[in-house]
Parts: sequence; structure tokens; C-alpha cells
Amino acid sequence: MELRKPIALVGLPGAGKSTLGKLLSKKLNTTFIDTDAVIESKIGTSIREYFALHGEDVFRAIEADVLAQLVANPVASILATGGGIVLRDANRLVLKKHTTAVYLRSTATDLYARLKHDTVRPLLQVDDPHARLQELFVQRDPLYREVATFTVDTARTTVSALVNKIVMQLELAPQC
Repeated sequence: MELRKPIALVGLPGAGKSTLGKLLSKKLNTTFIDTDAVIESKIGTSIREYFALHGEDVFRAIEADVLAQLVANPVASILATGGGIVLRDANRLVLKKHTTAVYLRSTATDLYARLKHDTVRPLLQVDDPHARLQELFVQRDPLYREVATFTVDTARTTVSALVNKIVMQLELAPQC
């Protein structure tokens, strides 16, 4: 299967974007790029530290620049995006126009079960991470749906089954 444009995996923190992206890139014999890793390389520190020092708005501007640079590259690849990449209108436009966006949909409860001991994701370092995940879901679910070429529910299935489901959807969508 030859990809015509990058596949961008979008979804809440912990939805499996990086894990699935790596496996999907192997299955499709293409490059995997984690936007958060590119950003950390560019800023020279962890996103968590950068968030604490400079705030979310400054981080989101860098994230937007990185996304624009990655999709400008004509090489088709698998992009694991940060959970908040859809917050900016410009990013949603880029994702819709220049990628095949796959929304990895997970409920707040499913994500909390995966992330309850997480100490890395800045937005989850709060007193009640489950409530925070619920807030993020309510805020971002419509934005993920807006950019999504298709949605894959990540609940109660294996990683390999999800990869196969994504590949099948890609084969059915000729614009990918």
C-alpha cells in the first residue's frame, strides 16, 4: 500500500498514538515521527519542563510550527501527534488538508486506567487526573472528530488488532 500523504494519529494523551504509530509504520514500511520527540529535540528539554517554564501558549506555537514543517515534507509517514495539537484552528486545518487523520478514541475512564501513575504528561499532573481526562475528552473529542478521516475506538482490543483495523480503513479510503 502506497501512502499519498502523512497519516496523523490524533487523540487524548495515552490513546496509543506513539505505540500504534511505531507498529503501523513497520507494517506499512514507512517512517514513524513522534511530534513530541521532534519538539523536545528542537527545544532542548522535556515538554513538561518547557510547559512549566514558558506556558502552554508558547509550547502550542512551537507545536504548530513543527506540524507545518512535517506535513510540508512530501515523504509519506506516520505522525504521532501531541494530544492538544487540535486546539489551534490552524493545526486542525493542516491536519484536515494535508494528512489522513486517524482519531484514536478512548474514554476518560479507559485512559485513566492506563495513565493513573503517569508523571510525564504535564496536563495530568493534577490532584484528580481522572476528572482532568474527562474535561479533556469533553473539550477535545469534537475537535478530533472534526479533523478525522476516520475514527478507531481503542477500548477492549489488542494493539495488533488496532493496527490491522487502521490498515483496513486506509485501504478502503482511496484519498489516503
